Amino acid sequence: MRVKCPMCRAVGDWFAGPFGPFCSKRCKLVDLGKWFNEEHKVTEPLRPDHFAEFAELPPGDYLDTPEPLEEQS
Repeated sequence: MRVKCPMCRAVGDWFAGPFGPFCSKRCKLVDLGKWFNEEHKVTEPLRPDHFAEFAELPPGDYLDTPEPLEEQS
């Protein structure tokens, strides 16, 4: 499945590799560094109403699988 790396936005089958969803160890570590430096952060605690729109989803493994990218021609 082709997805974009969250850091560099390169497209590839990153979930098949050891660093998925990142394309490389470098991108994974850069992202981790952003969390440590608080460039990425969760701004408020999660509440039940945050999940209300997902209450009616049918169960299944598909929820853990990202949607494939559209192929551009």
